[in-house]
Amino acid sequence: MGQALPGPLQGLRVLDFTNMLAGPYCTRLLADHGAEVIKVEPPEGDHNRNRRPVRDGHSSFFGHVNCGKRSIVLNLKSPEARAHALALADTADIVVENWRPGVAARLGLDHPTLSARRAGLIYCSISGFGQEGPGALRPAYAPIVHAASGFDLAQLLYQNQKAPNARPANTATFIADVMGGLAGFAAIQTALYHRQNTGAGQFVDVSLLDCMLNLMVYEIQEAQSPSPAPIRVYQPLRARDGYVVTAPTSQRNFEVLCRTIGHPEWIADPRFATTKIREENWEALMRLIEDWTSPRGAAECESILLEAGVPCTRYHSVAEVLADPQTLGRGSFTRVADPAGSYLVPNAPFRMPGLAIAARPHVPALGEDNAAILNGLRRRDISP
Repeated sequence: MGQALPGPLQGLRVLDFTNMLAGPYCTRLLADHGAEVIKVEPPEGDHNRNRRPVRDGHSSFFGHVNCGKRSIVLNLKSPEARAHALALADTADIVVENWRPGVAARLGLDHPTLSARRAGLIYCSISGFGQEGPGALRPAYAPIVHAASGFDLAQLLYQNQKAPNARPANTATFIADVMGGLAGFAAIQTALYHRQNTGAGQFVDVSLLDCMLNLMVYEIQEAQSPSPAPIRVYQPLRARDGYVVTAPTSQRNFEVLCRTIGHPEWIADPRFATTKIREENWEALMRLIEDWTSPRGAAECESILLEAGVPCTRYHSVAEVLADPQTLGRGSFTRVADPAGSYLVPNAPFRMPGLAIAARPHVPALGEDNAAILNGLRRRDISP
């Protein structure tokens, strides 16, 4: 195979005012695809520079979503720093920020200000609840948005905890942030295509709440048209040394599963005879399958069912997935490095053969590009 061509966004400059996770993940994807991303940090740095895990003073959490960028430090409270930021925006194709609505305008770095200076600018704002509406100014982190969106209570129902005072599950996975970063990345590509066709820039307003709503295809419709029939819930089945999950949803998969585990009589069982009836008796079916899985090892269950073509997997730890033959064979990770050493980060969840699309291996130190970038600006008139 020949050498990969440059990433499709090579030649584009991104001015990155983001912090925490949703915004930095969006701009990391832009860097992965070849864009020059200039990360503007406050003097104390992005909040996640101190986020665990920290190794010899360097956060791999930070590096996970900021590798491949350039870093400059600007104290945007000062007029001189804001002048530098304006001058940089004049050279940018894309600006991304995830301040609370109203902050960009107070700094003079909002879309109307920057787009008036830079024709064709694509400006992306990522926030918890969007730029407009009565809740737009609410402070938001991913767990807040999960709870506000209905997602957490929907998940609670799937745990068979339907009591009025049942406690929602703890959480530490930032689904809204990652979805927000992906949504911003996708919207920016659409805006770039629009600019190519029209020459016009665009303002992109990403709401983490809207991202969570888009995840809940069934739940949004069920809330409007409740069904009396129970929903098919995919549940862990106990094995001798762990758990597996299987999804015999189609008629063919169900019949193959029945024969594979030695219960062809289930095929004619009136509780399971059709997909619709089987869904109504799904929990009973899962209990019967668990009678087969529980005395066997999880790997054995997985092997037997997969060999027969039945969707199944044992539950893996994250550490196991890092060494899984599938993720290694696909090239799902790139090794990046900071002064404390190297570690793996996931690449974007899609491929474009022949193009250099992957996480860039360098994690920037705080302000390491100030001299190179700001010296270039000093050759221009950047008076406040």
